[in-house]
Amino acid sequence: MSIKFRLIALYTLILVFVFVLFGSAVYIIARTTLLNEIDQDLSQTATQLRAQTEAFVLGDMAVLSLPAEELDVFQTATNFFVILDTRGEILAKSQNLGDYHVLLDPHGPQADKYYSTVMHNNQPLRVLTEPLHVDSVDGRSLVGYLQVARLVETQAVLDQLQFILLLVGLAAVGLSLLLGAILTHQLLKPLDDITAAALQITKADDLSRRLPDSGRRDEIGRLTLVLNQTLERLERLFHSRQRFLADVSHELRTPLTTIRGNVDLMRRMGEADPEALDVVQDELQRMTRLVDDLLLLARADTGGLPIQKRPVELDGVFLDVYRQVQTLNLSIHLVLKEVDQVCVVGDEDRLKQLILNLVDNAIKYTPSGGTVNLSLSKENGFASIEISDTGVGIPAEDIPLIFDRFYRVDKARSRNLGGSGLGLSIAKWIATAHGGDIKVKSVPGEGSTFYILLPVEPDREANSTIDREIKQSSSPPLFEPSR
Repeated sequence: MSIKFRLIALYTLILVFVFVLFGSAVYIIARTTLLNEIDQDLSQTATQLRAQTEAFVLGDMAVLSLPAEELDVFQTATNFFVILDTRGEILAKSQNLGDYHVLLDPHGPQADKYYSTVMHNNQPLRVLTEPLHVDSVDGRSLVGYLQVARLVETQAVLDQLQFILLLVGLAAVGLSLLLGAILTHQLLKPLDDITAAALQITKADDLSRRLPDSGRRDEIGRLTLVLNQTLERLERLFHSRQRFLADVSHELRTPLTTIRGNVDLMRRMGEADPEALDVVQDELQRMTRLVDDLLLLARADTGGLPIQKRPVELDGVFLDVYRQVQTLNLSIHLVLKEVDQVCVVGDEDRLKQLILNLVDNAIKYTPSGGTVNLSLSKENGFASIEISDTGVGIPAEDIPLIFDRFYRVDKARSRNLGGSGLGLSIAKWIATAHGGDIKVKSVPGEGSTFYILLPVEPDREANSTIDREIKQSSSPPLFEPSR
């Protein structure tokens, strides 16, 4: 069963249920109101008639003395009265009643007055029945019954009201079905368009296509927007996977070709060439680093690379990286500008790898005689590591892409420097896994600056603030007050 049919059926059932309750309430209230008015008139008429009727006991017999003249109310064709004895036989009745044969209601409470509705000559009569009592030696005795009736002229009105309610109800249900079908079709038509477009995208295997935007800002419009964003992300992931496979193949092909060429050369020479073995060893190390980096990123993507969160003195890790790089025979100037005492929560080994990757990247792209500046500071609850160089810089259009895997601004030069294009991707993942981020500013031909932002450990941050306040309060004033 389609959603469209279920919605129409549900709305129609709700409308029918509500209208049945409303119609029943209207009919019952109207009928009760009209009958209450008739019953009040019958009660007043019975009181007047009973006042003119004398009842007494003569020996063992009960005698009813009827009024000489009927009340004016019984001269019409709509009001009647009947007097019956205790056996239910008619003793007297109004002349306009005709052949009235309806006696006491066998189910009525005959010890007290009651109201009932009976049919006489195919016309409804509202009847009030009251018992007639007389006082005797044995006490109060029942001598007969008085019945006052009125033709229920309002029954025709009630029948018309019932017919009108039924007619209006059927018209409302029919109109509801028609409008429900039209409105539901209009409301759900975008879903049909979305389904058709999605099927075309699936059949054509073309993730570049997008769902049509109807301009709506309701739930369906938001669904279209979310699906288009999902398709865009899938397209990026698909192209990224294709580029990733192509880059991996290319990166592995180069060292494998070098190794195969040197092995063939040594086979033809019949002996191991030390220079060729060194080349083979370098290429094997390069392949090993590439495979290790790929394995690390693959485990990071699947959540299989846990980050051990513990307090880490980031300034100590920062100085370790500086000392490690300083021992290398570099043709550039490595300058340590500022080191603030900062504590963060994270994995010490991964944080060291993060800083080392960015420092290594700055050194590789800085020409001989250039400068790489390092600094560590703390501001606004974040540890800020700044690594700037005077290298070749990065074009503005390439900055958003440098953290993609295997992306290189200058592919030939990067490969000659031994890079695989995974260092910045790993650095980005480490920073994100620690709740931080990496930002880049670069001017082509002048150099680049990488900013690493990591959240400071809250307890240490609070202690540092208290320490600063204590130092400031305990420091001597610049000027002594005059005495």
